[in-house]
Amino acid sequence: MGLIAGAKKVVIDAWSWLNYKPVFSDARGMPSRRAFPEAQSMWVPSDHERRLAAYKLLAAYDNNQAAALAEITDGPSAAERREFGDPSMFIETVMANVLGREQHIVVPGAEHDGDGEPDPETAAAQRVEELLRDWAEDELLAMRMQQAERKAVSLGDGVYRLAWDPRKRRVTLRAVDPGFFFPVIGEDDDGGEFPDRVHFAWELPEDPKRDLPARLRRITFELAPIGPATGPGLDERGRAVRAPLTTEGPDGETVPVVRPGDQVDPTSGALSRQYAWNDEPSTLTCYLTDATWDIQDLRGPIDVDTLPPDKAVYATRSDGEVLDQLDLYIDFVPVIHVPNTVPSAEEFWGQSSLAKVLQVFDELQGSDTDASRASATTGQPMVGISGVTDPKQNFIVGPGAVFTLGPDGKLTTIDTSPALRELREHRHDLADRASNVARIPPVALGTMDPSKVPSGYAMQLSLGPLDSLVASMRLARDHKYALLLKMVQRLHIAGQHPDWTGVAPLPAQLVFGSYTPTDKQAVLEQVATGVEKGILSKETGIKMLMEAGFPIEDAAEEIKRIDARSFEDARFLADALGNPDEVASFLGREAPDELETPPVILPAPSVDPDDPAAAALEATPGVQGSGGNNP
Repeated sequence: MGLIAGAKKVVIDAWSWLNYKPVFSDARGMPSRRAFPEAQSMWVPSDHERRLAAYKLLAAYDNNQAAALAEITDGPSAAERREFGDPSMFIETVMANVLGREQHIVVPGAEHDGDGEPDPETAAAQRVEELLRDWAEDELLAMRMQQAERKAVSLGDGVYRLAWDPRKRRVTLRAVDPGFFFPVIGEDDDGGEFPDRVHFAWELPEDPKRDLPARLRRITFELAPIGPATGPGLDERGRAVRAPLTTEGPDGETVPVVRPGDQVDPTSGALSRQYAWNDEPSTLTCYLTDATWDIQDLRGPIDVDTLPPDKAVYATRSDGEVLDQLDLYIDFVPVIHVPNTVPSAEEFWGQSSLAKVLQVFDELQGSDTDASRASATTGQPMVGISGVTDPKQNFIVGPGAVFTLGPDGKLTTIDTSPALRELREHRHDLADRASNVARIPPVALGTMDPSKVPSGYAMQLSLGPLDSLVASMRLARDHKYALLLKMVQRLHIAGQHPDWTGVAPLPAQLVFGSYTPTDKQAVLEQVATGVEKGILSKETGIKMLMEAGFPIEDAAEEIKRIDARSFEDARFLADALGNPDEVASFLGREAPDELETPPVILPAPSVDPDDPAAAALEATPGVQGSGGNNP
């Protein structure tokens, strides 16, 4: 079949939904070299070319520049297409629904009802939760998530990179463009597992002012067996490298230095290390390399994974450590890959939210372009004039214009408004098609008039497709963010942060908030009625109010404030238990030491000044009456 003349190669992969575009897939199934020269650089592996081209094409749609790429293969007419930001609006809507209104870090087991001191397990969970939330605030986690999630929704993949910063004394989190991300996945590796070796690589343009040629920078994280200790040094050419550290052995021989805490297996000679978060010693560690190459020095069949080490210039960290196979003292790769969708079996990459509706957006661009042209003829209509007295006369159509016609002259105008109306209706049909295919109803896009919704129940039914979409996308993220929080804990412990001393890592989750419109008044009435009738607990009611968007920061603290003012409930509690200490604890107060009966003071007697006997009795010491007729 390969000998058939003119046969086209059909490629089906994670980005084959773009094959309909000539700029992305030619007769060989490869992207255009003119449109995507970066994807076909000599150091880019061949199996990453279509991925990088897809990223650039999707970014062009997001930035209203798809016509500029289409012009390369479709000619100058493609540049006249109108792009009004529909893909960007679509991306923002999907991202907002996936993330929800807010995000919370939750450590299971940290909940406490506030009665008495928490047990050690609860206290430990509360401590980890507090430390993680403080870190998230310092590191601007919400903003980093916006950066990475926008890449994930629009391109299909998002990437985080974590590192311990000795100067800031905390873990730093950075969102990285997936176009710089090159994981090394072997033929026998499972695509669902994260690889042991990943690269971040990008080209640095030539800088004539600083006399710097075009360069290639690559940052590599690799999980490999623990080796002997190394330190900063220089090679024979004066390059900064890491050199093995040696010492004198018991017999005077030179032996490599073993790092403190590492153990040598006497049988195999392998090194092992006990990490604070593992029960058993591990033989693996993660190495970091940050190197730069001159593009002109790269020759031959090489790619990002096989760059020549003898041509590299290694970076030096602020503390003097040369980033050449630097031991990070961790047994994991501090990189998180967030796919936008659940990958197919044995696949690694996610799929963009634009994938299924991209052709509809092309049709929308065409409809917008046609409508723009039709609106020009509607605003300035076409006019036909016949029977003019002077055929050479030029006529200008405008307000107050006067035309001199012959006896059989006629003035004809062409009304194009019906065509414009049809185009607008066609555009609405295309928008509805995109909404249905993408499972984002008009109420979520904000294109539906709220007054036309018959009821809240009907609105909830219309949001059914969106619920399934968000549930699937959050499923692809749950494990990734749990892994990110696990790495944050371990890196703080490895960096010997004083606040993390003695803290054991615990499972933590990133909980996304509500994304659907909520009738707050209806939720408030449900909670009030449920708690009053005893059907709902206060804890459940507060949780419902928080999910509805009420400004409640801490559920336990809010319950304490409510109980402190519940005097009627306190009276019922006193009648049921008869224990003042329990009642005082319920109100958040201290019970008195003793209940003393106050003295009874009777009102002063009324004395008739004309009655001498009553006056004498009143003057008698120690006698106090309550009225004028006391004995």
